[in-house]
Amino acid sequence: MNLYRILGFGVEGWGAALLLATLLTVSLTLVALLVGAVIGAMVAAAKLSSRRSVMIVGEAYTTIFRGAPELLIIYLFYFGSSNAVTAVARLFGSEGFVSVPAFAVGAIAVGVISGAYQAEVYRAAVLAVPPGEIEAARAIGMPLLMVRRRVLIPQVVRYALPGIGNVWQLSLKDSALISVTGLAELMRTSQIAAGSTHQYFTFYVAGGILYILLTSVSNRVFKHAEARVGRSFRQTFARQ
Repeated sequence: MNLYRILGFGVEGWGAALLLATLLTVSLTLVALLVGAVIGAMVAAAKLSSRRSVMIVGEAYTTIFRGAPELLIIYLFYFGSSNAVTAVARLFGSEGFVSVPAFAVGAIAVGVISGAYQAEVYRAAVLAVPPGEIEAARAIGMPLLMVRRRVLIPQVVRYALPGIGNVWQLSLKDSALISVTGLAELMRTSQIAAGSTHQYFTFYVAGGILYILLTSVSNRVFKHAEARVGRSFRQTFARQ
């Protein structure tokens, strides 16, 4: 079979399906990163807490979700949430198994994993902020919320951005595992196309190339963001 025909956008081509699957992969990874950002911020705050019980909860979270296999977590979230929804539905007279949206479960599962890694990134970024700057801001009478908004958070973003770029790449690769739920993201679509055409090598290579392209573009975006944030800080210090 002609490669141009099966990888193109014609009637027999899989180009449009692969493109849509790539967009779905990016969307899922983006939602997972946002979910992970919220979870990571809370877990980082817990790990930095002076209360031992709260700190232990944060430590337990990062230990569990960084140590357990990603595929196991995805299975637990997918089948666990489906079983829970089915049990609730049966209370209202429904029969049979009730599945949950694969995209939502996938985004939450990858987000929970991402949150464990982002928590460590945020914690390290907070510890990297010189304590003297916080003390100086408090000394001139800044309220605590203003200190966090104008001194702490901008510097945490600056220090955390390289690490967040790495977490994004990790989440992008983890999104391939969501194919086990039947969601037609890039990996699943590559499998379907390979099985339909029996061109396994061709479509797995095509899928791999698309993942590498996503990684390359992501690297450029994060490097540009890092350069821009760094430039804004230099301009701020120059004005001072």
